[in-house]
Amino acid sequence: MAQRLLLVHAHPDDETIGSGATMAKYVAAGAKVTLVTCTLGEEGEILLPDLAHLASDKSDALGKHRITELENAMAELGVTDWRLLGGPGTYRDSGMVGTPSNERPDCFWKTDLLAAARDLVAVIREVRPQVLITYDDFGGYGHPDHIQAHRVATYARTLAAAPSFAPELGSPWLITKVYWTAFPVSVMRAGIEMLQAAGEDTGFAAQDPDDIPFACPDEFVTSAIDGGEFAEQKLRALRAHATQISTEEGFFALSNNLGAEVMGTEYYRLVAGTAAGPFDEYGRETDLFNGLTESELSA
Repeated sequence: MAQRLLLVHAHPDDETIGSGATMAKYVAAGAKVTLVTCTLGEEGEILLPDLAHLASDKSDALGKHRITELENAMAELGVTDWRLLGGPGTYRDSGMVGTPSNERPDCFWKTDLLAAARDLVAVIREVRPQVLITYDDFGGYGHPDHIQAHRVATYARTLAAAPSFAPELGSPWLITKVYWTAFPVSVMRAGIEMLQAAGEDTGFAAQDPDDIPFACPDEFVTSAIDGGEFAEQKLRALRAHATQISTEEGFFALSNNLGAEVMGTEYYRLVAGTAAGPFDEYGRETDLFNGLTESELSA
């Protein structure tokens, strides 16, 4: 039997922030873990002054650099099968709505949904995952590329299962369980309180967690994956995304100090398939592959 997990994320570093411990945990357990990243994150803000020349309004070489960061991060997590949707540079980082980058005809936000989904169908039929992780319909916090990644993953799952769609891409395959990443309100509240106690300025420390766009009501959170023993791997992977993430201040600095307590558990919402035990004390799945049959795992 083989567990096969597919993750669809928008930019390099998104995968580690939301799913890094999960990926490392399943790799260590012998599962086949495949990451598909939809863009190179060309429009990202650069935290390293020495690399400021890579910015999109300068040499526009950040995307190529972030491929290396992604490669290094995946090495830390043990993920050997990571891909860029359609190949490097096929879909460009869109930036936020209202910015010039979001109006570019080659940005991911404006791409043809069928074309992008077709690229993902090819991966699904090759890898044949039983479980898919992606974002919710709001993309977590409203970033156009996250929303588009959600749309592409959702559409591709349907198309991949249709025998009449693009048979040249392989035989049909239906992904049994689909999860959206989630940051529970209760966890956000606890994190904000820890940051405040540590005197850290989070940028949203004064907010009510219920008002934070990417905070998910606890009643919708169906699954909690305990990857505490992989927290240090996740932190090393975060550091690999050095142009985008600093682990020396704010949330990630606190995470670095608290380790597994903050970074080790990752949360999800099951939106396709059936939740199955064992469950934790809050009634949440402890394994994304719970409930899958022997035939599904051996197919």
